[in-house]
Amino acid sequence: MDEGTFRLLRESIRRYVEKEIVPKGDAWEEQGFVPREVLQEMGRLGYLGLRYPEEFGGTGLDARATALLAEELGRSSFGGFAITVLVHTDMASPHLVNAGTPEQVRRYLPDLIAGRKIAAIAVTEPDAGSDVKAIRTSAKRDGDGWVLKGTKMFITNGALADLYFVAAKTDPAGGSKGLSMFIVEKGMKGFSVGRKLDKHGWRSSDTAELVFDGCRVPAANLLGEEGRGFYSIMRNFQNERIAIGAMAIGESAKALELTLEYVKTRKAFGAPLWEKQAIRQRLAMLAAKVEAGRQLVWHAASLDAAGGDCVKEVSMVKAYCGELVNEVMYDCLQFHGGSGFLRESPIERMTRDARVQSIGGGATEVMLEEVAKRL
Repeated sequence: MDEGTFRLLRESIRRYVEKEIVPKGDAWEEQGFVPREVLQEMGRLGYLGLRYPEEFGGTGLDARATALLAEELGRSSFGGFAITVLVHTDMASPHLVNAGTPEQVRRYLPDLIAGRKIAAIAVTEPDAGSDVKAIRTSAKRDGDGWVLKGTKMFITNGALADLYFVAAKTDPAGGSKGLSMFIVEKGMKGFSVGRKLDKHGWRSSDTAELVFDGCRVPAANLLGEEGRGFYSIMRNFQNERIAIGAMAIGESAKALELTLEYVKTRKAFGAPLWEKQAIRQRLAMLAAKVEAGRQLVWHAASLDAAGGDCVKEVSMVKAYCGELVNEVMYDCLQFHGGSGFLRESPIERMTRDARVQSIGGGATEVMLEEVAKRL
């Protein structure tokens, strides 16, 4: 992706977000989900298939496009909207592209790129989050299909999705080789959406519990090879963590912009807050950290695009950016004073949205252990 393509794509996405997303975001926060028509429109504009082959309707770019898209969606200031899209584009559908058979890719990918179908990834369970090997959902072979039993929790796009990529144990004694991935379609017998979950932040993100009560899945819906699910999950974590890190950078940059605007107009003790040395120097340091985070994200994305091993770098991205966005939001809300504590303030919402980003997609502590192993 050359510099010109990068610049034009960024400008295009930013214009779209400012015109079509920001004015509607508050309504989506109230209703608890982003309308599927939004993803359909993004599909028509080509934003849902930036990294996928042109033969299926994609653009054929690389991980740097993921970083660009995620940062610009983060700048919307609506984390729930951003994660709805990024789960579809960079956390769920890559499982199909990376592990699916040619027939599976031909069957499902065009609809995902076009936004005609919404995707979700179902790995996390009530007792299994960052520890993927602790998954209990089972899949047993039965004639010409598989029968899935278990519960998934905290599933983004859980209620609205049409297509779910589900991790289940096909060999309980097989350890990491006992996990497989399955394609489950909405409406399959034995599959249902349980509770829609009420969250602290990401209010416009549809998050739900999924229940597999003897859900029968055709043999053709085994995603890739049996026993390769763990490796599929680990492989996609690399992409997922770049996306979450870049999203955090976009949110942080937007928060700093809003706060800078506020402190230059809000007066206290006879002068704008910007005249207080402690405030402007703190904002300057946060701006430096955000730029450092952006460069780290871009470095990891460039390594991924070149086909290199970047587990250490993407783990750094997730740990650093997930903590940084919370640090930025804390200070930005502080500098907004009482107005920052009101629900009508974008900073109040952004602060709530940021909290989960040191948890979801790999908790900071888990990421630091991944880094430590490679030092």
